[in-house]
Amino acid sequence: MHKKLWLLAIAAMIAAAPAFAQKKGAAPTTKKEEKKPEKKDPFNAGTFTGLSFRAIGPAVTSGRISDFAVNPRNHNEYYVASSSGGVWKTTNRGTTYTPVFDGEGSYSIGCVSLDPTNPNVVWVGAGENNNQRSVAYGDGVYRSNDGGKSWKNMGLKNSEHIASIIIDPTDPNIIWVGAYGPVWKEGGERGVYKSTDGGATWKT
Repeated sequence: MHKKLWLLAIAAMIAAAPAFAQKKGAAPTTKKEEKKPEKKDPFNAGTFTGLSFRAIGPAVTSGRISDFAVNPRNHNEYYVASSSGGVWKTTNRGTTYTPVFDGEGSYSIGCVSLDPTNPNVVWVGAGENNNQRSVAYGDGVYRSNDGGKSWKNMGLKNSEHIASIIIDPTDPNIIWVGAYGPVWKEGGERGVYKSTDGGATWKT
């Protein structure tokens, strides 16, 4: 009799074990654990398949680009100086470009700058500013008062290569020009030049 009671008690304990374990927080032994969904990497190949580069500037046909000058009052308009292709202008943020320097004495451009007080006044330094085996020279400083429609050569014709033009933001008659002169010979107009009369005269 006692033996039967003892066996029944053991059987009851075994039957109650899974329920007891579940109450304690343990997962049932008969069910499989659910897998958590994997996080997808947003920077995968599929994210970038729709992106592609496109040419938006004159470098396609005119070589290296030396400089940019953006109209601070209208960012849709800017000028591009090409080392071997003149000056280009866009008024639609680079969708199309128009050459504005084809009728002048130099096709090689080192820099382009806008007057901070009047963006219609454009300054161009002729002669690319890269010292290398293939380098074209220019014939000085140019100025346009009508947004690139017409130009006037303002001197420093023997500089050959102009790296920068800076216009005083408080006085547009004061201009600085950085010219490093001929690459393959001595002489010429080289150094930092300053004008206080809008480019009519220059002093080192």
